[in-house]
Amino acid sequence: MNDTTESSLPFRLRQILETFDSISNREEREMLLLGYAERFKPVSRSVATPPYPAERKVPYCESDAYVWVTRDQEGAIDVQFAIGNPSGISAKALAAILREGLKGTTVEEVATMQDDIVERIFRQNLSMGKGMGLTAMVRQIAAEAKAMNNAGADSPKP
Repeated sequence: MNDTTESSLPFRLRQILETFDSISNREEREMLLLGYAERFKPVSRSVATPPYPAERKVPYCESDAYVWVTRDQEGAIDVQFAIGNPSGISAKALAAILREGLKGTTVEEVATMQDDIVERIFRQNLSMGKGMGLTAMVRQIAAEAKAMNNAGADSPKP
């Protein structure tokens, strides 16, 4: 990852990624990922309830993931997920990492987020299908933030 991309990452997300970068032992990384998966919290009922709208569904995701990007009163980002597959550990881990790492950031910071963070977190321990789905989660968040940014300050807040 180049310095420009690294420095443009939100601080919390950058800290999480640095933790993953520092762990070379596969079992330790898996334990860290399991810990994040256990911290996963599904989308709040104030944001969405099932059945979830098709436009929120993440393409290619084997875990049946849905994403919501909202802003609070101050305009800070909040990302929430629904994961349909109860054994979707990787999707739950990434969702928890992204929610924690992006909480309170700006639309601009999220809009420029690169999908290579998936490789930094999971390394090459993913099947092609799983990798495509997790990458699509990141891309969908960035695209929604970009759309919010393009809509300007008058875009609705939850």
